[in-house]
Amino acid sequence: MTDPTETMPKEIAPGYFEVSVPDWKGFQDYIYEMATLDAYIWRGQRCDSWLLEPTIDRLIKKQSTSDPFFHYQHLERFKLSTRGRRGFSPPAIKDDNDWWALGQHHGLATPLLDWTTSPFVAAFFAFADAGMTDQTDYRAIYALHFPTVETLSNQNRYKENARRNTRLKEIQKNPDGSRTIADLICTGEAEPELVIIRPQSDENQRLVNQGGLFTRLTQKGLLEEWINKNNQETDGDGAVLLKILVPNSERSIALRMLNRMNINPASLFPDLAGSSMHCNLFSEIENY
Repeated sequence: MTDPTETMPKEIAPGYFEVSVPDWKGFQDYIYEMATLDAYIWRGQRCDSWLLEPTIDRLIKKQSTSDPFFHYQHLERFKLSTRGRRGFSPPAIKDDNDWWALGQHHGLATPLLDWTTSPFVAAFFAFADAGMTDQTDYRAIYALHFPTVETLSNQNRYKENARRNTRLKEIQKNPDGSRTIADLICTGEAEPELVIIRPQSDENQRLVNQGGLFTRLTQKGLLEEWINKNNQETDGDGAVLLKILVPNSERSIALRMLNRMNINPASLFPDLAGSSMHCNLFSEIENY
């Protein structure tokens, strides 16, 4: 087992911890130690310097747009462009989050972040792509305690609804008083600040094989910032969000061992693209 002193998490912000493991075995050992802690979901990223930022936010930054209706227009364009491309008599999709989820796995820039129920699937996505010129010394695997973020989101929603109800009563008592733009929304229910999305559609076999689900912040900002703002703790080590750093130099052994677990492009991407990716890794990694 890995020396626990080498893998002692450090708190880098309220509720947000980071731990560095020395090698792939250290990652496995650390995950096995976490096996008794349920309710975490996982995400892998190639560079440890990358933020937990949805692709649509990066697109908006790149285009330098401040259009408040950009999300709505972007999704409506996607809905329109899918006509006749979802197969014969496709099931109806009524929820916008399910539309976003469909687009996410077909290359659409969305406000969603991909997660998985498996730390090892997350590790695959952290190591799958070969290092590029911007590659950092570490790959990152994130663990998010989703019952805590759901609870915090529900608490904030309850507080916001209570505030709206109080303001609505004030407006009703003084119907001729001055109004603000914010008062216009007091008659409606507040959206949850963060939602966990588990699509029920059968259209995406990749999502099923990857144990996939999504998070979405319904307000501006990063997931890290939202957790810091709420400044709450959860069970275990108190980590609402945990970032595990694994050396980039461990890529070959990580992918080799994941393949032995049947976690590879062929199993995670059950299509011809996955078959091609899988074969390419055999030529790239010795004894894959």
